[in-house]
Amino acid sequence: MMGSSGLKDVLGQLDKDSFVSLLSKLIGEAKYVQNNPPELIPEEDRVAKHVLDALLPYSTTTGGGPLIVNHVTYVQGRGNVIVEYPGTVSGKILSFVGCHMDVVTANPDDWDFDPFSLSIDGDKLRGRGTTDCLGHVALVTELMRMLGKTKPQLKSTVVAVFIANEENSSILGVGVDAIVKDGLLNKLKQGPLFWIDTADKQPCIGTGGMVSWKLRTTGKLFHSGLAHKAINPLELAMEALKEIQLRFYRDFPQHPKEQLYGFATPSTMKPTQWSYPGGGVNQIPYECTICGDVRLTPFYNITDVMKKVQEYVDDINANIEKLDTRGPVSKYVLPEENLRGRLTISFDEAMMSGVACNLDSRGFHVLCKATEDVVGYVKPYSITGSLPLIRQLQDEGFDVQTSGYGMITFTISYKIWSLGYVLLDYTKSF
Repeated sequence: MMGSSGLKDVLGQLDKDSFVSLLSKLIGEAKYVQNNPPELIPEEDRVAKHVLDALLPYSTTTGGGPLIVNHVTYVQGRGNVIVEYPGTVSGKILSFVGCHMDVVTANPDDWDFDPFSLSIDGDKLRGRGTTDCLGHVALVTELMRMLGKTKPQLKSTVVAVFIANEENSSILGVGVDAIVKDGLLNKLKQGPLFWIDTADKQPCIGTGGMVSWKLRTTGKLFHSGLAHKAINPLELAMEALKEIQLRFYRDFPQHPKEQLYGFATPSTMKPTQWSYPGGGVNQIPYECTICGDVRLTPFYNITDVMKKVQEYVDDINANIEKLDTRGPVSKYVLPEENLRGRLTISFDEAMMSGVACNLDSRGFHVLCKATEDVVGYVKPYSITGSLPLIRQLQDEGFDVQTSGYGMITFTISYKIWSLGYVLLDYTKSF
C-alpha cells in the first residue's frame, strides 16, 4: 500500500478547470431541481446525468475502469447515484453521503446575479446550490473520477452516494430514506459515513432538532371603544406565549453537553409569524394565530417537548383567569356571557431530531486532521440549524460525521473545496 505522500501524488490536486466546468453544468440545472412541492417538484436526474457522464467512462459498466456505478430510482426522473471504488481489504469502508441533487427555491428578482447560472467573482463561485449542495456533488464526483482514473491501491472501499429529495420531507420514498429501507447502504455501517452537506470548512459535530408549531387564540370580537365587552385574542396570545416560553426554558434549560459540543445557542422556542383575520383598526378581532418553531439540542427529545408544550396549553386553558392581563379592562373570561378565551396548539408533522456526532469516532479524528492540514486549524462547531435524515442514519447504526466546504453565505471558494479532496488521504488506513 502506498504511503501518505504517494496517494497525494497519485490523486494530485483538485483540477480547478474540470471542477468548475462540472459545477457550471450542475448550476445550469438548478432551476429544474428546486424542491418546494406541490408547485416545484425537482427532476434530480438532470443533475444525475452530468454525474454519470463524468463517472461512467471509468466504470465497470463501460469497461473503462473500476468504479461500480448504480443509478437507483424510486420515482421517475428523481434518481439517486451510488458509486463504489473497491478496496483491497474486505470489511474496510468509508463513505461520502449527503450530497443532494435538489436545491431550495430562488427568486431571480431577489438576487444581484442570475442564481441559475454559475458566475465567478475572483475565487468565489456563485449560484443557487454552490454551497447547498451542488458544489459538494461536483467535488465528490471529481474525487471519485480521479480514483477511477488513477486506480490507487486502497485498503478501504470508498463509496459516494448522491441523493434526491433532501430539501423536503413531505414526500417520502424518493431519496436516502428509500435507499436505507432497501438495505443498499448497510455495508456503510462498517466505517465512518461523512455527510457532506454543511458549510464553512470545519467539522459540524452537532445539529438541532426542529418542530414548527401554530398557536391559535380565540376571544370575542367587539368595538375597541368598548374593550370591556371583548376578549382580546392578541393580548391573550402575547401573555400565553410568554408563559409557555417561560415554562419551556425552565423544563429544557442549557444542557451540560452543549458546552462540550460548542453549540452557538441552547434550545429555543420562539414566534416567527403572526396573523389575524383582518378588520378595522377600531375592531378587536375574534382570533389570531402565532407560528414559530422549537429548535432543540440533540440532548433532548423532540417528542417530549411536544408533549410538554401541550400540557402548558391545557393548564393555561384550565386556569386562564390566572394569566396576566394588560390594563384594567383586559380579561380572558366574560362570566355573564359564559365565554372564555381559548388556546389551541398544533405541530407540523415534518419534525426532525438533532444529532450529536460521536467524538470518539476514528472518523471524527480523521476529519479533524484533514481540516487542520488544509485550513491550518480545526475548530468543530455545533448549531441548532437542522439537517434532515442524518439522525435516522445514526439511529440505524451509521457513524455519521458531518462537514462541508462552501461558505454559509451561499458562495464558495474553489481553494476551500480542495479540503474535501484531501480528506481521502487520511482515511487510507481504515
